[in-house]
Amino acid sequence: MRILAIEGPIGVGESTLARRLAETYGTELMLEATVKNPFLEKFYDDPIRFAVPAQLYFLFQRVKQLQDFRQDDLFRRLFISDYMLDKDRIFAALTLDHAEFEMYCLVYERIVDNILNPDLVVYLHAQAPTLLRRIARRGLRYEKGVDRAYLDRLGGRYVEFFRGYDRAPVLVVDTEDINFDDNEAHYAALLKTIAAGVRGTQYFVAPKLIG
Repeated sequence: MRILAIEGPIGVGESTLARRLAETYGTELMLEATVKNPFLEKFYDDPIRFAVPAQLYFLFQRVKQLQDFRQDDLFRRLFISDYMLDKDRIFAALTLDHAEFEMYCLVYERIVDNILNPDLVVYLHAQAPTLLRRIARRGLRYEKGVDRAYLDRLGGRYVEFFRGYDRAPVLVVDTEDINFDDNEAHYAALLKTIAAGVRGTQYFVAPKLIG
């Protein structure tokens, strides 16, 4: 396995888990540079006006990161990422209108070439109220405009996307009652599940539910 991607909607905890996995495996970590997007805060204040530049900036940024990885991936044993490139289209379909999305798709198809797919995706899921609590807890100013309706739509897009995703095995984790950050039993069970190998779409079972 070369690429392990952690994916999920805003606030679900993908970056936190990616950091811990990278530390555990002693390998490199690729984090999405969200705070470097100069249009992101403007998008939350005025989504209609800044949806296109925010989305295109993310696309170019993600492609550049993954292209840099491909150039020297022969020297890497394992790479942990807190996103997969496909997420870009999930957000684009949600934030852009029809004409903007068609334009975005033309750009996407032109620049996305020979990007490696993950070898395993850990898809973290949570309901909108839980996501809102986690977003509020981390206290980023530009995220204050994120509301439940948006998170409900985003969560639905993720569910729909992974229902048909077959380019890599997917481990689905409902994080409503699972805590990989502080619960050592949960985290150990995740590591065991990954080590055993995931085939197709598989659902993670927390230790307290076993038996």
